[in-house]
Amino acid sequence: MEIQVYGSSSAGNSYIITDGNESLMIEAGIDLRKMRDVNWQSVKGCLVSHCHGDHSKHAHKLLSQTGVDIFTSKGTREELELPNHRTHDLIALVQHKVGDWTILPFDIQHDVPEPLGFFIQTPSGHKILFATDTYYIKYKFPGITHLMLECNYAIDILNDNVANKRVGAFLKRRVIKSHFELGNVKSFIQSNDMSQLEEVWLLHLSNNNSDEKRFKKEIQEITGTPVYIG
Repeated sequence: MEIQVYGSSSAGNSYIITDGNESLMIEAGIDLRKMRDVNWQSVKGCLVSHCHGDHSKHAHKLLSQTGVDIFTSKGTREELELPNHRTHDLIALVQHKVGDWTILPFDIQHDVPEPLGFFIQTPSGHKILFATDTYYIKYKFPGITHLMLECNYAIDILNDNVANKRVGAFLKRRVIKSHFELGNVKSFIQSNDMSQLEEVWLLHLSNNNSDEKRFKKEIQEITGTPVYIG
């Protein structure tokens, strides 16, 4: 199983997960011209977590330029004005099949209509937990083998930036209510069964409020697995 990151920041997000001969795309925030190596015929669908442009702005092009359908919440579909016949509505906590992939969408905490995270079982049985742009995950998941999890900021770095006027108080409040903080990521990992965990991908790190080396080190210490920065 292979995870390919094409973008994981406020500039754009998109990921391709390949399991044998089939692939699944997550997020449509990267220009398709930057994804020329993708075999689109192998991609069984694209999951879109929410309507913010860095996760969805190329959704219409994906539909018009490839045969890949989009799977997302009704709230996201309506916000993006996506066509009904190529977009499939996902409902939180209702399992859905995309080719031979099994998707369990779940609600996350963000400032848009019906944002979703995804618990994905691949055709070969790997279990991937994907969540970004949320400040909290209230569910527990069994048998996770691959974590793809936002780790946007550390509260001490954010507070220091506010104190030194590199970040405004309004932005601080929005970050805290819409993104996953390092301590909360660690608490989530420690509250779930990680006995089958193989690797971790830390996604959507803030340019100003994160520390890539520190985040990687601290997550490796509690998981004992390879940690990659998306």
